[in-house]
Amino acid sequence: MKKLISLGMALAMGSLWSVAHAQKVDTIRLKDQRLLTSALKPGLKQYLVYFQMPKSPKDLKYWLWLRDIKRENKHGEDVFAISQHWYGSDSTTYREVYSLNRAKDFLPIYHAETVAGKRKAFNWSAAGITGADTVAQNTQKAFKLDFNQPCFNWNLDIETFEMLPLAAGKTFAINFYDAGFDVPKYVNYTVTGSELLHTLDGQKVDCWLLRTESENRGAKYVQTFWISKKGHELLKEEDAFPNGYRYKVKLPALAPDVYARFLKK
Repeated sequence: MKKLISLGMALAMGSLWSVAHAQKVDTIRLKDQRLLTSALKPGLKQYLVYFQMPKSPKDLKYWLWLRDIKRENKHGEDVFAISQHWYGSDSTTYREVYSLNRAKDFLPIYHAETVAGKRKAFNWSAAGITGADTVAQNTQKAFKLDFNQPCFNWNLDIETFEMLPLAAGKTFAINFYDAGFDVPKYVNYTVTGSELLHTLDGQKVDCWLLRTESENRGAKYVQTFWISKKGHELLKEEDAFPNGYRYKVKLPALAPDVYARFLKK
């Protein structure tokens, strides 16, 4: 009987260890340099973004997001220079974003965005963030926030996800900050499984499913990201909100670069 009890306790302890081990949270810190920066591929990525609202079942809201990643050298330092252009149904919804991040660990260095014609620009470091006083018409020149630890740029969540060391059962805690707002906070993202996505040419791409649940002003939402196992590319996203859904689908490379075309005119 004692042997059976001991065996049962051992199995129970083993099960508890397995659960605890499976639920272990990996904290992504800049000092640890755990992001796979070599996986972030330079080049233009375009996403079709659309919203579906149950109250308007015959209406969809569309956006086109361009995210252009370059490897550059700024003041003797290797950096990622990431430009974003968001196009909507009219010019008032246009958004332009430019970010610089240190290449070796993705530490934010600079971030600027123009929304509804208003410019916000920040100098960013491991110690804090301040309004860039040399940028003309910067509405956030007086902004200043000290950090108690380094954080990542939440505006570059897609690029950050593509560099995570994804694996089955892993949960990542990422200290994200949205420039100019409240304070940085840790957000948990869990690999909940995998799924095959079918591409335009009939190929199947094996993807990790990365999921997070949170709330904004008391409203809960769920986000799920499909990231290819082989190429570390975010191919699809689905967000569920109380009043609707948002989808992002990566377009094939044959999609025209509308920003470059506008520059020629």
